[in-house]
Amino acid sequence: MAAQRVPIRQQVGGGAAPPQSFVGAISTCLTKYAVFSGRASRSEYWFFWLFGLIMNWGSLFIFSAIMPFELAETLWGLVSLALILPLLAAAVRRLHDVGKSGFFVLVPLYNLVLLVSPGTDGPNRFG
Repeated sequence: MAAQRVPIRQQVGGGAAPPQSFVGAISTCLTKYAVFSGRASRSEYWFFWLFGLIMNWGSLFIFSAIMPFELAETLWGLVSLALILPLLAAAVRRLHDVGKSGFFVLVPLYNLVLLVSPGTDGPNRFG
């Protein structure tokens, strides 16, 4: 008897956040700019984290190449400031997927362990 292929949404679990592509993660995190409720998959969080890193370093490099460094530094700070809230919201939603409170974002090192941990299967108290 041949094994059946289970769709990816069912493999993740009933309430766990489904994995996302790079573009899908960016779209989701920017759409949920300041939404601290719900759940976020590991791929959603880490792809958006990578996007934020690329935007920060890319903007600093581009701005410093075409304008004085003081102005470039100011614009780089604005880009960083614009991305900090959606990154924090995605981190809180990621911790919800693991089954922990968003306040664990404030706990050094332990929050990193939680951010790389797999999400809980099925629904939890956060969705």
